[in-house]
Amino acid sequence: MADLFDRTDPAPPDAPIDAPRPLADRLRPRALSEVIGQDKALGPDGPLGAMLAGGELASLILWGPPGVGKTTIARLLADQTDQQFTQISAIFSGVPELRKVFEQAKLRRKSGQGTLLFVDEIHRFNKSQQDSFLPHMEDGTITLVGATTENPSFELNAALLSRAQVILLDRLSLADLELLAQRAERELDRSLPLTGPAREALLEMADGDGRALLNLVAQVMGWQVTGKLDPAALSSRLMRRAAQYDKSGDAHYNLISALHKSVRGSDPDAALYWFARMIEGGEDPRYLARRLTRMAIEDIGNADPQAQAVCLDAWQSYERMGSPEGELALAQAVIYLALAPKSNAGYMAWKAALRLAKETGSKPPPKHILNAPTKLMKSEGYGAGYAYDHDAEDGFSGQNYFPDGVKRPVLYQPVERGFERELGKRVAFFAKLREKRGG
Repeated sequence: MADLFDRTDPAPPDAPIDAPRPLADRLRPRALSEVIGQDKALGPDGPLGAMLAGGELASLILWGPPGVGKTTIARLLADQTDQQFTQISAIFSGVPELRKVFEQAKLRRKSGQGTLLFVDEIHRFNKSQQDSFLPHMEDGTITLVGATTENPSFELNAALLSRAQVILLDRLSLADLELLAQRAERELDRSLPLTGPAREALLEMADGDGRALLNLVAQVMGWQVTGKLDPAALSSRLMRRAAQYDKSGDAHYNLISALHKSVRGSDPDAALYWFARMIEGGEDPRYLARRLTRMAIEDIGNADPQAQAVCLDAWQSYERMGSPEGELALAQAVIYLALAPKSNAGYMAWKAALRLAKETGSKPPPKHILNAPTKLMKSEGYGAGYAYDHDAEDGFSGQNYFPDGVKRPVLYQPVERGFERELGKRVAFFAKLREKRGG
C-alpha cells in the first residue's frame, strides 16, 4: 500500500505557502480507495472494509513492514469516522504524555467528539504502559489504532490484544510499487529517466517500502541527465537499500523457520537462499551453526548419523577461520543437510519417552536388573534371575527392562530411509527374538 493519490494534497495549515514538501507527503492519499496494495484489508470483503460498511470502528493493531501506509490508513479512518486524529510515538512518549492525551480525549468526549489515538511503534511500550490504554478503550474515550512492525502475538499484552482486532498489512509488490512510481511521475509531470531494466531495478531497491521508493524517485528526478540511465548507471548513483532484518525481531524467526523448513523439505537451493539472507542481514554465524546442528539431530537423525558430525565439523571450521571464509563451511553443511535422507524417528521416540517417564512417575526398575552388592539386597531378590546377554544365543536374552506393571511400549519406529532402514531391520530382528523367547 502506498501513500499517494492522483491530486495534490494541500499543504498543512501551519506550513509556509512555498515551503518544499517531500514527495511522499504530497502524494499522501485523501481517501481509503486511493491506498495502494492493501485490498485484502480495505476491500469490501476485508476486515476494515466490512467494519466501516457497518458504521462501527473498533480498536485496531495495524501490523506490517515499514512503508505500507499504516499512518495514512489511521488518518483516513479518523476522517471517515469523524474523530479527532491524535498521534504519538511509543519511542518518544511516556506516562506523562499518555495522561495528557487521555485527559484531552475525555474533554473531547464530553463535547461529543471521539478521539482516534494512533500509536506508532506500539510494541515499544512496556506492559504497564500498554495496560494504561485498557480502561479508556473500554469506556469509549479513545479508539486505539496501534502500528507495529513486530508480531503482536509476541510483543503486545494479551489483555490489549483481546480488545483490538489485528489487521495484517502486506508488503508492497513490484506491481504496487510500479503504480506508485506512475503516480509520482504524474505529480511531477515527467517520466523517470530510466530504461525498463533500470526502472525495475529501482523498484527492487525499494524492497517493498512505498516511502523508500518515493524517496528514491525524488532523488532520481533531481539528477541532471541526458537520455535514460541503464541499471549499471543507476546502481553507481544509488546504493541498494539494506534488507529489512532485525536479529531479535519477527524477521529473525521467519527466516530461520524458512531455512529449517527448506532443509527439511530437501531443497538445497531454497536452503542456501535463506541461509544467505540471514548472513547478509548480519545474523551471527554461530547461531546458524547451532541451528544447523539441531536440524541434523531433529530431522535427519539416524537416517544419516554422519549429518551431525558434518555440522559440528563445519561449526569448528567457522570458529577456526571466522568470516567470511568460515561461512562457506556452514553453507556446505546446509547443502549436505538438505540432501540427506530425513527421519524424525529419534526425535519422536525421545518425546514419547519423556511422556512415558512423566506418566510412570517413580516406578523402580524390575529387581532382576538391579545390582546386589550386599546380602540384604540379595535376600530381597535384587539381581535374581538376571540373564547375561553375552551368554545367550545371538547375544540377546529378550528379558524385560521396563518397570513391573508397565506395558512394553514401542517408542522408536525407524523409517525406511537411509541408514535407518538398516536400524529398522535390527529392531524387527530383536522383536522376533523377544517374542520367541517370551521376553
